[in-house]
Amino acid sequence: MMPVTHVVNNFEMPECDGDVLTVKDLHFSYPDGHAALHGVSFNLCSGDKVALVGPNGAGKSTLMLHLNGILGGHGEVEVAGKCLTRDNLPAIRAMVGLVFQNPDDQLFSPTVFEDVAFGPLHMGLPETDVRARVNAALEAVRMSSYQDRLSHHLSVGEKKRIAIATVLSMNPSLLILDEPSAGLDPRARRTLINLLRELPITMLVSTHDMKLVQELFPRTIIMDEGQIVADGLTHEILEDEKLLTAHGLEKP
Repeated sequence: MMPVTHVVNNFEMPECDGDVLTVKDLHFSYPDGHAALHGVSFNLCSGDKVALVGPNGAGKSTLMLHLNGILGGHGEVEVAGKCLTRDNLPAIRAMVGLVFQNPDDQLFSPTVFEDVAFGPLHMGLPETDVRARVNAALEAVRMSSYQDRLSHHLSVGEKKRIAIATVLSMNPSLLILDEPSAGLDPRARRTLINLLRELPITMLVSTHDMKLVQELFPRTIIMDEGQIVADGLTHEILEDEKLLTAHGLEKP
């Protein structure tokens, strides 16, 4: 039996029930009156790895900051069956791991171990569980030997991997990354790509790196002027030069 599909801008994707993330009719305006989101709706299912692309000012960062409650607009955000409300905000933030573009915004403790342990410690977990989570998170990003290193002495690529570990230690359902390959040299970029490919977690990644999109993400969402203008199979979207050009993107 063929799966039910929905079509957005002529691209067909398998229908999913949004078991990890559902966003419905999300609107948001900043205090100065600038409307940044205009009725954004999409779903992510378990195991999805999705690229979020579009020109600067499209609303990508604003959208991501809604997914763990840093910003709050009008509409619905549901993570793993839980509606994002003020009452369950701590639970949502534990389930949605947000990795910022600049790892220095995320790393503030003296050592790598303390940075990665910060989240689990504030969840009130016992020391043995905290250490187990730190060890697992650092192993996942291939940084197990860095526990005692000083975070601010690391390279940009190393810092980015540690920043990912700080959210993995919370055992999130969804990993959200903002421009993960920005500022990386070719070797660090390749290491990061391999890492993201191997991580068994649902992922939404905002990026301008269209070669990264082509290589890593089966599905791509294009945003422009606060709206989703296309959502479909990456290889089909990247073949549509007219669509890419219309929204400030280049074919890789």
